[in-house]
Amino acid sequence: MPRPRPLVLLHGWTMRGAIFDDLIARLPASLVCHAPDLPGHGALADREPSLAACAQSVADLIETHDLDDVLLVGWSMGAAVAWRFLAEFGADRIAGLVTVDMSPKLGSGPDWPHGLIGQSEADLAATTERMIADWRGMSEAIATTMFGSREGAAGYSRQAALEQILANDPERMIAMWQAMTAMDYRPLIGRIGCPLLAACGARSRVYPASAAQWLAATASRGEMHVFAESGHSPHLEEPQAFADRLVEFAGSL
Repeated sequence: MPRPRPLVLLHGWTMRGAIFDDLIARLPASLVCHAPDLPGHGALADREPSLAACAQSVADLIETHDLDDVLLVGWSMGAAVAWRFLAEFGADRIAGLVTVDMSPKLGSGPDWPHGLIGQSEADLAATTERMIADWRGMSEAIATTMFGSREGAAGYSRQAALEQILANDPERMIAMWQAMTAMDYRPLIGRIGCPLLAACGARSRVYPASAAQWLAATASRGEMHVFAESGHSPHLEEPQAFADRLVEFAGSL
């Protein structure tokens, strides 16, 4: 009988670890799940909201629980945290990586069409200014674009997402947003030695499917999976299909 595999689930920007509760309930006991709140969010709201601090918190979790052969799953910002972790701490204790609807560089342009949809570097700067001026209005937009449909997912509505977003400190969320707009992990992707599954939603209004396609093609052991009925949040929009694909990937490691 194979020994249980540790699974570390990293949530998206403005969310918290509990966003994975329904997914965890669908997974077999052979996957021992950890879904921490990341710095700046939830129980760690008072911690520094940066990718470096988030990566350190993942390293601390792995060390505290003495985890090996970890399957690391990062949704949106969580994928950026996973990349920062790998850049700083390496993949010695990581068996596999799953990224969910994320790009290693957010700003789009003629030489990089795989960033946020419709967001050039200038657009990102303007978006930041809108966040500073009207966080409530931006929160409405964030909650809407999390899903393929305006209503949200069957088990997690747009209203629930909005309430979660508004529960955060705006200054800390904007600081984390700025950390993500400044990042560029493209050079790292080809150096990731462990298997990488780049997942995305076919109906995503946040990133183009080409981002996952690029990740799968660039990673040395990459593959791609598209969730046909999902937007930016396939673990919420197609939870059983997402759980099944996660189990299949874990079994292949």
